Amino acid sequence: MTDLFDEVEGQLRADRYKTIGMKAAPWVLGLALLIIAGVFGLYGWRHYQQQAIAKASDTYAQGLEALTKGRRDEAFGLFAQVAKSGPKGYKSLALMQQGAVRMAENKPKAAVALFDQAAEAAPDEIIGDAARLKSAFALMDSAPYKEMESRLLPLTQAGRPYLVQAREALAFAKLAAGDLAGARSDFVVISLLPTAPESAQGRAEAAKQLIDSGSAKSVPAVVKAAAVPQPPIAPPAGMSVAPQPPASGPQ
Repeated sequence: MTDLFDEVEGQLRADRYKTIGMKAAPWVLGLALLIIAGVFGLYGWRHYQQQAIAKASDTYAQGLEALTKGRRDEAFGLFAQVAKSGPKGYKSLALMQQGAVRMAENKPKAAVALFDQAAEAAPDEIIGDAARLKSAFALMDSAPYKEMESRLLPLTQAGRPYLVQAREALAFAKLAAGDLAGARSDFVVISLLPTAPESAQGRAEAAKQLIDSGSAKSVPAVVKAAAVPQPPIAPPAGMSVAPQPPASGPQ
C-alpha cells in the first residue's frame, strides 16, 4: 500500500512540474530570444560605429590632403561632411579645421563660432580645451578683457591640459587691455611653474624683459604665435584611448 501511495504522489508531482514547465516555457523562450536579440543588436551597433569611424577617418584625411594642396573650399566641404555625421572626436577636429580655414580667410567671427561648436562636440578636455583656446585667440584682437577672462580663466585651473597656454593667453589679454603689471605677474608665474615646458618658461622670461624695457607692444605677437595649441591630427579609433596633448606651435 505504501508503494502505491508513493507512486501516486510521484505521478502528481510530475504532473505539477509539467504544468509549471508548460506555463513557464513562453517566458523562458522570450527571455532567450531577448538575449539573442541583444547580442546581435550590440554587434550591429559596434559594426555601425566602426563603419562610421572608418568613413569619418577617410573623409577627414581627404580634407587634410585638400588643405595641404591649397584647395580650401574643397577641404572645408569635406570637413563639413565629417562635422555633420562623424563620431564626436572627428566631428570636433573637423570643426576646428573649418575654423582654421575661416581664420586664414580673415573671418574671425565665423572661426570663433566653429571653434565654439568644436569645444561643445569634443569628447574630452584635450580636444575641447584646444578648441576653446583657439576660440579665445581668435577673439583676442577684438573682444573686451572681461570676455577673454570668462573664456580663459576656467582653462587655467589645475588639471586642465593647456593651463600654461591659457595663462599665457590671459597675460596677453591683460597686456592688450593695458594691464602691464597684471600681465607681468602672470608671466612671472609661468616662468616659475614647474609643470611649464621650457619653451613656455623662455617665452615668459622674454615677455617680462620686454615689458620691463618698455617694449610691451612686441609681446602679443610673440605669445600669440607660440601659445596657440594644435589639436591632434586625428583621434584614435573609437576614441577609446585619450590622445596625447598636442605640442604648442604657431597657427
